[in-house]
Amino acid sequence: MNKNLVEKFNSIIGEKGKVLTNEEDLACYSYDAYAETPVMPEIVVKPTDYEQIQQVIKLCNEENIPIVTRGAGSNLSGGTIPKSGGCVLLTTGFNKILEINENDLYAVVQSGVVTATLAKAVEAKGLFYPPDPGSMNISTIGGNVAENAGGLRGLKYGVTKDYVMGVNFFDPEGNSVKGGGKTVKLVTGFNLQGLMVSSEGLLGVMTDITLKLIPKPKTSKSMIVFFDDVITACEMVSAIISSKIVPTTLEFLDNFTIRTVEDATKIGLPTDAGALLLIEVDGYEGQVEEEFSKIFELANKMNGRLKVANNIEEKNKIWEARRKALSSLARLKPTLILEDATVPRSKIPSMMRAIQEITKKYNLTIGTFGHAGDGNLHPTILTDRRDKNEMEIVEKAIDEIFDAALNLDGTLSGEHGVGTAKAKYLEKEVGKGTILYMKKLKKGIDPKGILNPHKMGI
Repeated sequence: MNKNLVEKFNSIIGEKGKVLTNEEDLACYSYDAYAETPVMPEIVVKPTDYEQIQQVIKLCNEENIPIVTRGAGSNLSGGTIPKSGGCVLLTTGFNKILEINENDLYAVVQSGVVTATLAKAVEAKGLFYPPDPGSMNISTIGGNVAENAGGLRGLKYGVTKDYVMGVNFFDPEGNSVKGGGKTVKLVTGFNLQGLMVSSEGLLGVMTDITLKLIPKPKTSKSMIVFFDDVITACEMVSAIISSKIVPTTLEFLDNFTIRTVEDATKIGLPTDAGALLLIEVDGYEGQVEEEFSKIFELANKMNGRLKVANNIEEKNKIWEARRKALSSLARLKPTLILEDATVPRSKIPSMMRAIQEITKKYNLTIGTFGHAGDGNLHPTILTDRRDKNEMEIVEKAIDEIFDAALNLDGTLSGEHGVGTAKAKYLEKEVGKGTILYMKKLKKGIDPKGILNPHKMGI
């Protein structure tokens, strides 16, 4: 980037922000949590106020410089991998909780607020913000909205889209746009806040977000159920849901993942279990006890071995098993490819059988865990990108995993997004007409294509 342009960015950002152009600094923003070849941006800027964001966007639009908006970079789809020669716009400096309204049950936060920070702040006031992606200790609310992040509590409480009431953002020309607001009902104009959900940075740069809050549940009970085989565990998921029980969380780990987590954490998981379910129910005390009793009966009928957490320490230990699944698997091989094929809940046993068959067919190392209660499985392939022959096999296996999910009326991605990772598969799920519609929408809003170009294949 020529010195004149760099000076223009410096004059916009000023002394309080940051403008990075040296290679060592740029390298830090050349990749995200998705395992892909890094791409170096030409410049990284960290604004300190909304006017600076607006001016950066206007300058990039005038100079045809691609912009990638980046929070923590924790996404798993290559959504924040920059375009070569482009600008990375950091939102992490916008980390203020602007309002927590206890009367009307909403919060207004800047896009760079870390998810766990918001969750703790509202909990201190007896309120609850349920979305809890696995990366919640580092991921930002803006990124959660852009990727429609899910989490362990999605079964009962839904995902990020279910809590977005309003979004303020800048369009590709730097115009300020307001979508939604603070009222429960609002139908003035297009559902622009909804448009920002799952937009992956292609349609605007978010500055602040209004989120719905709910009362904190009175009590909860956590348990773990061990099974001798994977399919019975999957059938237990269907049995729970068909019994009209909606747990807060209903998580699944297969034997390979159980053994890997136990080896890494030594928390006392039985490594001979074929699979396990991590279950939590919450609400009023009577409701919790009733739902627990029903789950206990189902577990006995299906030969499951149930263990209840009797205190907060035991509860934390149970959930450590799930939250450490990904990091434990990542220790085994240089490359970890985490998929999130999702199917209707009743078809989880069929999807798990398909994953088992694909694993055997290609002789791959795959650990599967995930949010079984909402049909979201994470078959995690352990490999090495440097081995070209093995990567060809991995690609074939991924193709078949996605085909299996689609054949079961599922989706390619339940919560990780499309980005660069799944762009080539998108048409297979949504069809040519949908891709064309998305391209027209993108072209109309961003005719120069400067916002996060080449993501989603559009």
